[in-house]
Amino acid sequence: MTANVLFAGRTDAWPAYQPLLNAEFARLGLDAELRNDFAPEEVDYIVFAPSGPISDFTRFDRLKAVLSLWAGVEKVVPAVPASVPLTRMVDSGLEQGMTEWVVGHTLRYHLGMDAHILGQNGQWEPKAPPLAKDRHVTVLGLGALGTASARALSALGFQVSGWSRSQKEIEGVTCHAGPKGMKDALAQAEIVILLLPDTPATENTLNAETLGWLPKGAKIINPGRGPLIDDDALLAALGSGRIGHATLDVFRVEPLPPEHPFWAHPNVTVTPHIASETRESTAAEVIAGNIRRAEAGEPLLHLVDRSLGY
Repeated sequence: MTANVLFAGRTDAWPAYQPLLNAEFARLGLDAELRNDFAPEEVDYIVFAPSGPISDFTRFDRLKAVLSLWAGVEKVVPAVPASVPLTRMVDSGLEQGMTEWVVGHTLRYHLGMDAHILGQNGQWEPKAPPLAKDRHVTVLGLGALGTASARALSALGFQVSGWSRSQKEIEGVTCHAGPKGMKDALAQAEIVILLLPDTPATENTLNAETLGWLPKGAKIINPGRGPLIDDDALLAALGSGRIGHATLDVFRVEPLPPEHPFWAHPNVTVTPHIASETRESTAAEVIAGNIRRAEAGEPLLHLVDRSLGY
């Protein structure tokens, strides 16, 4: 029996995904029809993004699964009925893109590149940076993206610590968990990278108290979620010198309003939510692979845990 797959991502993404998904269906020998205009009662699977046209899933009576094109599913979980399996996007392109961005900005801080890029003032100051082995870096969040980033930084020789809700074991990374683990993870973090999900439990992970656990002058990199940081507490910590600099890719309101103080702050770098994104070619492989699994009665990969929200 043919599986009807409804594409419900952004309209402008359809021309890219249509041939890629159809090619993956054919490669896997999957009997599936892909369209972006099925009637709700005809749909077996929805390839979904919150930026797409669907917000009401109650009309889809025979829905077998919703397959998100986004790694973050906090906006999707409340909308999808609990009886319908929901998967999040975990793909190699997304991981590689995030790892490259994280490593790039970590090296920027580690090497002190801003002083030379922005400080062409005619003064010769030959001060070399320390080696990576003498620099402590902490990654908060050890899911797929956090783990990939932590491993890459460890491979470069950094002293890498990580924190997650539950205990993890990652070669080359000192892993912490739980409330006490958070304090231990931050205590030596000269550079801290946030890659946690956005849940009620993670909101304001960096706040007035936890920012105080960091070494004076620590640098912050946030490509995860805007609500992970208390903006007012961060601005206060930057003003006092407790935090040396912050590179922020995600915000509570996006686009970041022109009047927001982050834009003009001398110790904040704003990037417009470009740390990484879903790549169509690798995402198509993940989506098609999961539909094949569902049709074969196999467990779906990257299934969202509704109790945790991710």
